[in-house]
Amino acid sequence: MHISRLHHVAIICSDYPRSKRFYTEVLGLPVIHETYRAARDSYKLDLALPDGSQIELFSFPGAPPRPSYPEAQGLRHLAFGVADVQAAADELKAQGISVEPLRVDEITGQRFTFFADPDGLPLELYESA
Repeated sequence: MHISRLHHVAIICSDYPRSKRFYTEVLGLPVIHETYRAARDSYKLDLALPDGSQIELFSFPGAPPRPSYPEAQGLRHLAFGVADVQAAADELKAQGISVEPLRVDEITGQRFTFFADPDGLPLELYESA
């Protein structure tokens, strides 16, 4: 087996219109395709990332909330690479998004910070060289 790259990350949200606005307008991710599945009363929104990977945003009625933040077993957080983490954090703050203070990765020396999507999913901005 040869894994070439991350293809997509799937996220289940509690409020589809609110999360769609967050990922498309606040984070600026372009929509690839949006599907409403009547049999499931569910939306699936495919969003593009610049490297070709995608985020799949799902809505499922009655989906349980995340058990804890962020140390539950499973996916801990989703990290986005940015050229300037301070500038990206400032953009989020200007849109009313709470952003943690910047930190420095003790192994790589790169700056990073955390924020959350509308459902509290931990998201990270990581400064890529």
